[in-house]
Amino acid sequence: MRRRVWIPLAVITLVLLGGGPWLWTEFGARGYEHDVADAPVADVTIVLGTGVEPDGRPSPRLVGRLRTAAELVRGGRTRVVLVSGDGGGDSGDETATMSAYLEGLGVDKARIVQDPHGLDTYDSCVRARDVYGVRRALVVTQDYHLSRAVTLCRGVGLDAEGVRAGCPGCGRLFLAGKAGRDFFACFKAAWDRVSGRPPAVESPADRSVEQALTSS
Repeated sequence: MRRRVWIPLAVITLVLLGGGPWLWTEFGARGYEHDVADAPVADVTIVLGTGVEPDGRPSPRLVGRLRTAAELVRGGRTRVVLVSGDGGGDSGDETATMSAYLEGLGVDKARIVQDPHGLDTYDSCVRARDVYGVRRALVVTQDYHLSRAVTLCRGVGLDAEGVRAGCPGCGRLFLAGKAGRDFFACFKAAWDRVSGRPPAVESPADRSVEQALTSS
């Protein structure tokens, strides 16, 4: 009898321990995830970076995020776009690529601010708060990443709401693989939140967002 009781309990415990960080991100973002059509208004939108193509073009994931940000600008739901990514990554300068693509979509250069040291989601959130003085923002990324991004940003004190981005040309298998990877990334996210580690690159205060808001 004891064996019959302990085996299910052990299984339940392992599931909770394994899925705990993922559940934390899901519940933490509940009520704060939107499509473009029902996105709230916020002065600043943070677009989270990802790798660029070998020829320097944005990847399909990045294209989806940038198109979504441009829609938010055109729709009057946001005024300034903070593109946050790795400006010196192996795949290329993410933030320069993001900025150029947004300009190509008709977003005024004066409305775009680059953070080239947003090396991961947690760093992007902390740096938006500490370096660029952002207190409220929309966060744009794909659905599989959105809960983790929103929960991390809210966890460090940003009044953040997420907006789902498309992924033009991305197949279901590709997106399923990204969702699986993001499940495991939740463990790191939980550790980052609990430890409160500083971002990999610490910078002095930058008034670029404030200046862009003033001029927009």
